[in-house]
Amino acid sequence: MAESRIGADDGSTLPFTAVATTTCSIARTAEIIGQPWMLVVLRDLAHGVSRFDHLITHIGIAPAVLSRRLRTLVDAGLVDRVAYREVGHRTRHEYVLTTTGRQLGQILLAAKTFGDEHLAGAAGPPVHAEHAGCGGTVTSRAVCSHGHVLTAGDRVDERVGPGALLPGS
Repeated sequence: MAESRIGADDGSTLPFTAVATTTCSIARTAEIIGQPWMLVVLRDLAHGVSRFDHLITHIGIAPAVLSRRLRTLVDAGLVDRVAYREVGHRTRHEYVLTTTGRQLGQILLAAKTFGDEHLAGAAGPPVHAEHAGCGGTVTSRAVCSHGHVLTAGDRVDERVGPGALLPGS
């Protein structure tokens, strides 16, 4: 397979590797959510499992690992750390997705769709996502700005964006 090319504003094309990985949006996102356990932590937060001890119990993650993952999410502005106190107990914290953090739901849905289609056991997926408005099954799919639904075989061309770091720039 030949290396992909990326379109430039002047009509020329550049090899994919001409754009620095340091400015790549996928690389920057993976730096945060690509850590082990991170997608599972985000899944639970998206479903309202927000207290540290509940996350440990439900996920089965080591407390030190969970603490590091939550700190990463808070530092990235994806999760807010909110104090609460139950009567007779010390102040504790729960973790709530921010508006930006909730946008990661698209990534979680894409991972779920892939898992349902390629990794589910013989009995099928363990959970179905349904649109609350109509009951239809919710899946992840790519749609262009003109409304065309893309399939895995459809060609997608990329163009150099304003944040790209190119040779000589």
